[in-house]
Amino acid sequence: MSGSTEQRVAQALANRYQHVAKTKTDCMNLLNQYRGLAAKLDRFVFSSGTSRYLLCLEGTIPVVYKGSTYNIPICLWILDTHPYSAPMAFVKPTADMLIKASRHVDQNGKIYLPYLHEWNPDVSDLIGLVQVMIMTFSEMPPVYAKPKGAPPTPAQPAMPYPTTPYPTQPSYPAYHGGAGYPPSNTGYPAPAYPPYPPPGNLPYPTPYPTPAENTLAGGSASMAAAAGNTGTITEEHIRLSLVSAVEDRVRDKLREKHGDAQAEVAVLKQQKADLERGRAKLNNMISKLQAEQNEVNKSIRVLREREAELRGLVEQSESTQKELDIDEAVTTTAPLYRQLVAAYADEQATQDAIYYLGEALRRSVLDLDTYMRHVRALSRRQYQLRATMSLCRQKANLAP
Repeated sequence: MSGSTEQRVAQALANRYQHVAKTKTDCMNLLNQYRGLAAKLDRFVFSSGTSRYLLCLEGTIPVVYKGSTYNIPICLWILDTHPYSAPMAFVKPTADMLIKASRHVDQNGKIYLPYLHEWNPDVSDLIGLVQVMIMTFSEMPPVYAKPKGAPPTPAQPAMPYPTTPYPTQPSYPAYHGGAGYPPSNTGYPAPAYPPYPPPGNLPYPTPYPTPAENTLAGGSASMAAAAGNTGTITEEHIRLSLVSAVEDRVRDKLREKHGDAQAEVAVLKQQKADLERGRAKLNNMISKLQAEQNEVNKSIRVLREREAELRGLVEQSESTQKELDIDEAVTTTAPLYRQLVAAYADEQATQDAIYYLGEALRRSVLDLDTYMRHVRALSRRQYQLRATMSLCRQKANLAP
């Protein structure tokens, strides 16, 4: 790849990664903060024998150990499902370094950290991983300087890594090439590293020791190194060893307390967010209940007014005891409506009269001539009434 770092990362991610935008942002944030790292596209061979081109971030990270800053060489392989899969992290020593195995780094340089095991795509990122590596390596360096005059380390064949480094973590495959690392023919020059502490200052512990064993081993090695200069172990040597052991124990306790406090803070933040959402829902429900209560109070007030009005009408009707006039029962608001109601009533009466004339003819109460004479007169009257009603509806803008 050529061009700027961002262009190299974009070219490596294109058509290979499922979440290009998130992966690019995470990688660029790391490369911008740690200038000792560089991006490249290289072939990765899995333990099953299959290979795939993946983005590799390799270089050095600054680690402070006993007051001195050292550049620790690492490489991070980014899977194509990033950030929903944890990256694969390795220590990549140069020719003048040896790997110091511990509970965090095995003989092949593979890095084991709880941060990788508990990788969460919502809160975990590459910067956080590197910061955890710096903090871990500042207490337990993963490499040390090869002794002068030591024969060169023979190349080791590629070794498959454990299929389950943690109980629920997916398997991390092995590198291809010598000593379990990818080939160095990438075109990137090997970075220059400052001299590393001699093996006496960085004792090689037994594989995967416990924290207490690390403390005791470190203190005993420091005493042995100090006694080698004078041939005897003085009280000052013992005091320094005890101080170092106490510091390691206190540091472990502080790290444990810090982790517990962070977990409690995360739980409290989640509870706070849940309470805030619950409060918003309760406020919304209270507002709706208040609005409904106002509507109910308004309806009750109107109902009481209508009830009082009806009671007054009933009392008035009982006190007068006057016969109700049918013609006055129905009143209108305008003379036009009064004319329309009167015409409708006459038209209905005319219709009834025609009906009863027909019944009288059927029963032979009337002869045909008398029936026809009355029906013709009533029909003319009915036609006039209907014409009057139609005109009234037009004037009042009513439906015909």
